[in-house]
Amino acid sequence: MRFTCYYYRGAYYKSFWADPPACAVSEPRKTYRGENSLPLILQNVHRYFLYLAILFVIVLFYDAWKALWFVDPATGQEHFGIGIGTIVLTMNATLLGGYTFGCHSFRHLVGGFKDQLSKSPVQRKVYNCASCLNRRHMNWAWCSLFGVAFADIYVRLCSMGIWTDWRIF
Repeated sequence: MRFTCYYYRGAYYKSFWADPPACAVSEPRKTYRGENSLPLILQNVHRYFLYLAILFVIVLFYDAWKALWFVDPATGQEHFGIGIGTIVLTMNATLLGGYTFGCHSFRHLVGGFKDQLSKSPVQRKVYNCASCLNRRHMNWAWCSLFGVAFADIYVRLCSMGIWTDWRIF
């Protein structure tokens, strides 16, 4: 989903294809084909990756929920608790959720396709919430990118016994 994200497109279009090179500089080619030919036509799969990303966010929030319940080794019973790993997994899911639900395609999915959004108050509320997240889409993109990397490293190092997942309570 990141590769086809509208925010990232702006960054790598300028970097790799010099498009647009700058405001007062002409295009480096004679004709503009847009996203109607390879490789740019592949960008249209973004909305389908969004559906997959929504499923991932749901699974990550479920994992964060499961991380709130610790098993007592003596009794074998579960009890509520918070550890550093719980916070890391929750922040990872939250950052990815902000990035995913602030996506332009998500805004279109929840109401951007309607002519009169005011006739559907619930849809309008969801659209406004997605728009609010979208205003900081760049921040969500970068924070979630580093958040995913840190969460993966944290879980890996804890599973190898290099780090200890301290419990707060």
